[in-house]
Amino acid sequence: MLKLEAFTANDFSRLIGWIYTKRELVQFAGDLFTYPLSEIQLHAYLSQEKLIAKKIVHIESGEVIGHCELNFLNEHPRLSRILIGAKQNRGLGYGVKIIQLMVDAIQKEIPSGQVELRVFGYNTNAIKLYEKEGFVIQEKHTLQFQYNDDEFWTNYYMTKQLHI
Repeated sequence: MLKLEAFTANDFSRLIGWIYTKRELVQFAGDLFTYPLSEIQLHAYLSQEKLIAKKIVHIESGEVIGHCELNFLNEHPRLSRILIGAKQNRGLGYGVKIIQLMVDAIQKEIPSGQVELRVFGYNTNAIKLYEKEGFVIQEKHTLQFQYNDDEFWTNYYMTKQLHI
């Protein structure tokens, strides 16, 4: 159904084309990038050795449907920057498979007893998916993310215990 492949400079224009607004960019990437997303920012992103960017490929069609990142900056590996790009590919059940593929890829890179992620509180569909996949909100690590001068977003920290 789906597979992860290396994200390269050849994929930049596709990812940029999926991000229409500052809000979408921040939901996808937090404060890693500034709007509008550019090839210069993406080249710098690819140079970060502890962030392994992947494209999500639909095996049967060969279509690239999304982006994700295996993040090894913290004590525990993190599932980061998950995006199903084209809106017509959302809501089709791909999220479960993407999470499983990401966890498997992390375990191949650095076996770990735990993986983590962060998600904004208004993204209730993603939270339900992560909970279904065994992630648990860790309230003591919940933050308030300042989107702009008068708008704050709850930023949940979620973890999943793994068997290695």
